[in-house]
Amino acid sequence: MSVSRKVLMAILGLVASNWLLPMSGPGSRAMAADEKPLTVFAAASMTDALTEIGQAYERDGHGKIVFSFAGTGTLARQLEAGAPADVFVSADVAWMDYVVERGAVDAGSVVTIAGNALVVVGAEGEEPLPQPLTLAALTSRLDGGRLAIADPETVPAGRYARQSFESLGLWGGVSDALAPMENVRVALASVARGETPLGVVYGSDAVVEPRVKIVARLPQGSHTAISYPAALVPNAPDQARDFLGYLGGPKAVKILEDKGFLALNETLAN
Repeated sequence: MSVSRKVLMAILGLVASNWLLPMSGPGSRAMAADEKPLTVFAAASMTDALTEIGQAYERDGHGKIVFSFAGTGTLARQLEAGAPADVFVSADVAWMDYVVERGAVDAGSVVTIAGNALVVVGAEGEEPLPQPLTLAALTSRLDGGRLAIADPETVPAGRYARQSFESLGLWGGVSDALAPMENVRVALASVARGETPLGVVYGSDAVVEPRVKIVARLPQGSHTAISYPAALVPNAPDQARDFLGYLGGPKAVKILEDKGFLALNETLAN
């Protein structure tokens, strides 16, 4: 065999051995580190809680989580259109039913991970409104300003608020003074920045925003019970199922409660 051929064979052997290394050597760890992160679509009101839960999940040695937070209706329609996600966390049952009916999530994987309450917030330092809430009190506090609210046509928080105001006989008097927002966090920010004197948000939103104060609580019985169902998309990876289970575990439940949510952890019937 000529020298040049010996050199060629040696090079081929080296290439082949290096190609095999990732199966069992250090290369396998590099591949694991480069695994695709889990993508979670979640309601905007879950931003703070889920971000902290995701950090805890990663610290516990699980994979990386990438969150996309927005209004539930927006996310549901993105899932319906085929947007790439692994887990969906909705702010109400209606939008979860919507994606289940369209095959955008696995119906058998749906679980409730939390509940919430609905509150009226004003600027820090504002006095509480009288309870039960009256139209005269609301109108006086608004003083010609607008009531920030998540869009009641598409966003769960807005839908709950409308139900509550209708139940209390206030909707007809406040509907012309509304400032509908893209999602509940935008409504919260509007009050925090002083752009609107009052807003209707979740109790958990008020917990994370120091610039606002709860001035009234809307009765739980005046609207559909607020729950956050979560589900896997069809053919989701094993990590997605692992994360869904983690959301019902003690660390996640503690974080949810600390952030003002009502932890439920019960399976929804579909």
